[in-house]
Amino acid sequence: MIELDANQIAEATGGRLTATVDPKTVVTSANTDSREMSPGALFIARRGETTDGHNFITAARQAGASLVLAERETQDDQGAVDPAVIVEDSTLAMGRLARYIVEKIREHSETTVIAITGSVGKTSTKDALAALLATQGPTIAPQGSYNSEVGVPLTIFTAGLDTRYLVVEMGADRIGNITELTDIVRPDISVVLTVGTAHAASFGSVDNIALTKGEIVEALPAGGIAVLNADDIRVAEMAKRVPAQASTMWFSAAYAPPQREHLVFAADAGTTENENPQFKLQYFGPDANDADQTGHEVTAQLIGEHHTTNLLAAATAAYAAGISLDTIASLMPTITPTSAHRMARTDRTDGITIIDDAYNANPESMRAGLKTLAMLGRNTGRRTWAVLGPMLELGTSHAKEHILLGEVVVRLNIDQLVVVGSDARALYTGAVNEGSWGDEVDHVLSNDEAFDLLAQRVEPGDIIFVKGSNGTRLWELADQLTTVDLVGQKEKRK
Repeated sequence: MIELDANQIAEATGGRLTATVDPKTVVTSANTDSREMSPGALFIARRGETTDGHNFITAARQAGASLVLAERETQDDQGAVDPAVIVEDSTLAMGRLARYIVEKIREHSETTVIAITGSVGKTSTKDALAALLATQGPTIAPQGSYNSEVGVPLTIFTAGLDTRYLVVEMGADRIGNITELTDIVRPDISVVLTVGTAHAASFGSVDNIALTKGEIVEALPAGGIAVLNADDIRVAEMAKRVPAQASTMWFSAAYAPPQREHLVFAADAGTTENENPQFKLQYFGPDANDADQTGHEVTAQLIGEHHTTNLLAAATAAYAAGISLDTIASLMPTITPTSAHRMARTDRTDGITIIDDAYNANPESMRAGLKTLAMLGRNTGRRTWAVLGPMLELGTSHAKEHILLGEVVVRLNIDQLVVVGSDARALYTGAVNEGSWGDEVDHVLSNDEAFDLLAQRVEPGDIIFVKGSNGTRLWELADQLTTVDLVGQKEKRK
């Protein structure tokens, strides 16, 4: 984080200093977690759904925080007022402070801000893009899925004055969310991946999701660039919302070039035996050279055909940011998963493979992951297990989408299905109705029950795919499966 004094923080947030603050107090980091404090930190006391950060101010100060951003004055154990900047709303103040920091960075350095949104693939695209950009200059990108009104500022708080590229992931659960985030960062390049059914319960319709995702291109300044997925009809329609003085670039794994100008295309797209994306990276546009039109061969380390779209999006954004296509193509084979629980493959010493995609789930990402599992099984002749938890936030479509997903598991000829959690019962029902029965499909209520079942029945050579919404904590089961000796557990039970 750039160095800021108490007066600057008060100015940026519209807050007031308590009488106990030395205006020259300097902070060099900021966080909402009292456990992440260090000397010179700013502790941001937020009121959450279940906890109130004001209750942790003493702990934060004891850990080194020199200043607090809070909504009310508090006192330490001796009755003295804690040194703080007092604001009306700490979360809104975080956004204002983050915007102030971005402005200061832009004043100091030539900085390109790239914002990414989409119903599926945001984090994988963000990770791939950050890996490409980091070879060209100081790059800041979110940890994991920091993509909310809290996560975006936390990402910005890690940026220094020399930041060349700032990559920001943007999620939303209501109309206007993306606009609130773009107001903070003012993106130079806006990337839209897909419009799906994630958070359908809060949005009310897919059309509202598209309306919200499109806010990211409406925020572009003169000279800005929208990077859009030509293969998604709703995303393609967003070209009409790009401001007149901004421009549009496209990416596609299926759209026949060169029907769109400024198109980054994956020709001859497919996968290896291990389901690593393979394609020829091409670019079509008035500024394209012969080599870019002919294409550059790419074999990626990521797992799953769906990552072709994510890699194309990252490549297009990197090209828009000024990196040559041949450089991008040469770097793509070095890109590996960096965020946890996203198609992370672990080949255990006992011959069992775990594919951990358990960070989150919606119908689109579930289908993509299951297709990858099915292809891995088909390519290698190994037995496949799908261990699936519920998809949350689907609203009135919850039962229907889970039934449809159960049908997909059967149609893909996945050998074994383990459904975890009472909220996923309809998934089990869909599989049974589609023709899966007996010991091909099981429904258990907890991670512990799922682990016990797998410990009894898995064999060396099996591939286990684990996925569910983050709130189900199925990633804890995935962690257990990657570290515990399943074969040994089985032997103990004999």
